[in-house]
Amino acid sequence: MRTTIDIPDEQRAELLSLAAKRGLRGYSDLVREAVELYLARAHNEEKRKEKLLALEGIWAEESPEQINEAIDSAWSGWDMKEREHNGL
Repeated sequence: MRTTIDIPDEQRAELLSLAAKRGLRGYSDLVREAVELYLARAHNEEKRKEKLLALEGIWAEESPEQINEAIDSAWSGWDMKEREHNGL
């Protein structure tokens, strides 16, 4: 499907340069890849939020080890750069 988006000239130039380096004729594949990555990240973020919200109210009943396991499980979908950025 074709659509129109407005991007700054600098971004368009960078996309064209990257496309050329990859041997592509245009930058549609790059935009498609970026959108796929963005949507996947947004979806994963929602799932992580749901997991964390599901933990609400269990803190007093759980041992510290169980709490740490639950937190580690919730964070397991985050990449290390995000974890480091968040001070973990």
